Amino acid sequence: MQTRRDFLAASAAFAGTATLATPTLASRGLPRRFYPRTVSVNPDLLVGRIYVINRDHYLYHVIGRGRARRYGVALGAPGRQFRGTAVISRKAKWPSWRPTANMIRVEPDVYGPYAAGLPGGHRMNPMGSRALYMEVAGRPTYYRIHGTHLPNSIGKSFSSGCIRLRNDHIDELYDQVPVGTIMHVF
Repeated sequence: MQTRRDFLAASAAFAGTATLATPTLASRGLPRRFYPRTVSVNPDLLVGRIYVINRDHYLYHVIGRGRARRYGVALGAPGRQFRGTAVISRKAKWPSWRPTANMIRVEPDVYGPYAAGLPGGHRMNPMGSRALYMEVAGRPTYYRIHGTHLPNSIGKSFSSGCIRLRNDHIDELYDQVPVGTIMHVF
């Protein structure tokens, strides 16, 4: 269980200088603060772990002692955001998607038309180009880190709960994160 102290420590750990990556063509239109960057972080953070700070809309992948790759993310609407510790249990390229029964029940006009699901690569598939599936205590969750077909959603909180990156950004992260990676979401 994560405490307020954990949250404050994690938030403080991510203040630092940033090295801005050259924006790709796909990043154009994205506010500069959400471009992928290599940033300085607390050197006590464990290399290879992922940290997500919901209030700031950032995901950090620690790539070296005191260094992390930071990505802007879109998140679930308030009350739908994952918080806690999870493990990346599976990875998929161009994953298929099906809304959960609860998503259809809560927002039938939005999710009902897709009740049968969508294949990977479909222009309306909200999973985008890559997905990192999360489990907690050995049990799969409905939460994932994945791409998005709505790149202008980065920096916002409105979905059913997953952590979403632009497709070009999740493609980069996907190649760096092995199954078994531990992540912390505050």
